[in-house]
Order: sequence, then C-alpha cells, then structure tokens
Amino acid sequence: MDVSILYEDENLIAVNKPEGVASIPESDKSVASLYHFLSEKYSKKIFTVHRLDKEVSGVILYALNSETHRELNLLFESRNVQKTYKALVIGKPEYEEGIVDYPLRQFGSGRMGVDKKNGKPSETYYSVLNYYNAHALLKLQPFTGRRHQLRIHMYSIGCPIAGDLKYGNREIQKKYPRLMLHAESISFEYGGRIFKITAKPPDSFTRVLEKINDNFIL
Repeated sequence: MDVSILYEDENLIAVNKPEGVASIPESDKSVASLYHFLSEKYSKKIFTVHRLDKEVSGVILYALNSETHRELNLLFESRNVQKTYKALVIGKPEYEEGIVDYPLRQFGSGRMGVDKKNGKPSETYYSVLNYYNAHALLKLQPFTGRRHQLRIHMYSIGCPIAGDLKYGNREIQKKYPRLMLHAESISFEYGGRIFKITAKPPDSFTRVLEKINDNFIL
C-alpha cells in the first residue's frame, strides 16, 4: 500500500489516505485497511480518531496511545477541529457561498438522508473555488461530523458530488473514475501547539479537473 505520512510524533500520525482504502477494518478481515497497514508499520496498537469514507482521499489522523486518543476525541466532540475538503460537484450552487443546515439521520436502508423533524443538527459551509461548464469546484467545511454529511448536503441542494454512487443519478455518476471528494486539511490545537496538516489531491482527482477544464462535459 502506497501511503504518504504527512506528520508523525510520539503521540499521533497523520497520513494522506488513498481513495479506495478503508480507514478501519471492514467486515471481511482479509481486505487491507489503513488501520491494518499502520498497525504493522509501527508494530503497535494504534487508535482511530476519526474516519474518512472509503471512497474519499486525504488527511486522516490516528493516535499512538490511549491518552492522545482520548484528548483528540474530546477535540472532535467539542468541535475544536477544523476540516477542509475540496469537492467537484455536478451543477452549480445558487450562491457562491453559504451554509447548508439540514438535519440528517440514517434510514433503514443504511443510507443517510435529510429529516428536518427527526434528524440530528448538521451544518456544512461551502464556497465556490471555480466554475466549469456543468460543474463547480467547492471548498467544504463541516461544522458537524455526521456520516456522509458532505455528500448528502451537496445532493440536497441539487449539486451532488461527482462520482458519488450512493447519492445522485447512478448512470451519470458511474462515468466518473472516483468520488471527487478530498480531505485537504485539518487544523487543531493540541499539547500547546497549533497544527495545520494539509494533503495535496492525488492524480486521480486532478486528472478529472483537467478534463473538466478542457470543456469535458458528461
């Protein structure tokens, strides 16, 4: 597994997760995960701090001891961690920037969705970085950490993330080589230090942008 280590010390590690690799072990234990890879690399137990969907690339943190794991979890729970993503969406948002605040919950099918009556509060900030003919490149910052939050919020405003086989027109989404969502940076204060860890989008992400930039329209 080709994994780039972005930062490491005696307490935590940050890596640039490739798309298509699970953050934690899947039900089929024979399938490699980032957790397995790092456990073997460091020859010790590591601790999951947060997760990225399997289809998403970018910055992800793991703790190397239980104390750091507990303290980082508290930072996430208290919303003292800022995460920034890049996403290519199909269509164009009505406004150049805004906040999507639709409550979300999990439905019986396992899919997440908007439920304004019974859903959990969920907020996502977005701003447009670039417009294309039939797409827009966005910066996304989730203020909450619901499962599939960014994917559903973009879908709910009529701009599904390109390549998302769960949310959007499946026949159109299948034409993209990957889910066009990348966790670009994560910022937090820990141990008296301010961290900002960034990860460049992989070639699989930038190649799609280059095609879009050449007036490629699906």
